[in-house]
Amino acid sequence: MKYTPQEIIQYTAEEDVKFIRLAFCDVYGKQKNISIMPSELERAFEQGIGFDASAVRGFGNEARSDLMLFPDPDTLSVLPWRPEHGRVVRMFCSIKKPNGQAFECDTRSLLVKAVKDAKQQGIEFSFGSALEFYLFKLDENDNPTTIAYDNAGYMDIAPQDKGENIRRQICLHLEQMGIMPESSHHEEGPGQNKIDFHYGDPLTAADDVMSYKTVVKTVAHANGLYADFSPKPLKDKPGNAFHINISVNSDKHHTMLPSVIAGIMKYIKDISCFLDPCEASYERLGKFKAPRFISWSGENRSQLVRIPAAKGEYRRAELRSADPTANPYLAYTLLIYAGLEGISKGLYLPPVADIDLFTAGSDVTDRFDTLPDDLAQAKAMAAESGFVKAHLPQRLIDIYCK
Repeated sequence: MKYTPQEIIQYTAEEDVKFIRLAFCDVYGKQKNISIMPSELERAFEQGIGFDASAVRGFGNEARSDLMLFPDPDTLSVLPWRPEHGRVVRMFCSIKKPNGQAFECDTRSLLVKAVKDAKQQGIEFSFGSALEFYLFKLDENDNPTTIAYDNAGYMDIAPQDKGENIRRQICLHLEQMGIMPESSHHEEGPGQNKIDFHYGDPLTAADDVMSYKTVVKTVAHANGLYADFSPKPLKDKPGNAFHINISVNSDKHHTMLPSVIAGIMKYIKDISCFLDPCEASYERLGKFKAPRFISWSGENRSQLVRIPAAKGEYRRAELRSADPTANPYLAYTLLIYAGLEGISKGLYLPPVADIDLFTAGSDVTDRFDTLPDDLAQAKAMAAESGFVKAHLPQRLIDIYCK
């Protein structure tokens, strides 16, 4: 919903809100926050709340250590796991320098700009997210282990699936926060789970990813478990994916989705280090339905991009290479610009690959280009990419690539 700062201030007074979390994330997508009292809200909206940027990865050094948080009133949400008396609410923030200029490494603001650039061309994107995670047991010191919570498989049910009630709690919390889950189920790995969201505008979708990861970790810990979103928690088991569903709409153009997919496929190697930002990301690719080849198809899950069986408003493309360690603001920013390039240049899709690339021989797979083999190769490609340099500040590129 749309709120004004004054409405937020009034709400906190009427609803017994005692703490306001101002949330943001570092360049890698790790969420941070500072809590303020209701008496500080007016100052937060007008002047911002300062924090030590030198203590946040990628944000600054001791010589230039002050940055300011400005809460976005449209992102107000009650944290349902906190007490009803003396409530805690959360708002996401934009980050600015003390002189009022935008902070170049604020990835949320980069996504705001990408959405604005698309709208200036009469184009609107929507994203839907599905992030997988493992549930592991904790040891006697409350530290995570790699002992899976259960040994269930794909879409198994209780009692084999012990995560059923965990997913239920997560979905109920998400609904209370205004985030609409579409479905949830046990995944293929032991203790592995997946929850799909309803699609939304890019900024809301990225905010929802951040909220989702917080809710999952909070509910898991409350149940004596650890939620692991890393790309390859168990060596010989399926990795965790961040499946990104993309749809596009415009009053000026028709059937733009093929050009959007073509643009993403054209630049996927350039942006892989932002979609798969750690060493283990590349251990996941090429195994257990995680793509390695740059290809597309219909319902085929061995492809980089697939077009799920859906009609009308649910018609979309699903990118399958990203993993949950990606910063969603950065990922969606780059996918929007890649899609816009595909539209503006009238790019066409290559021939459809209606084959199982996991079992196909080299005589077939040699015809396809591949994603980077490792993080070093992905970084090198991003560092030299004219596309990346055109849409991300050099400082942010250097942080990821050097």
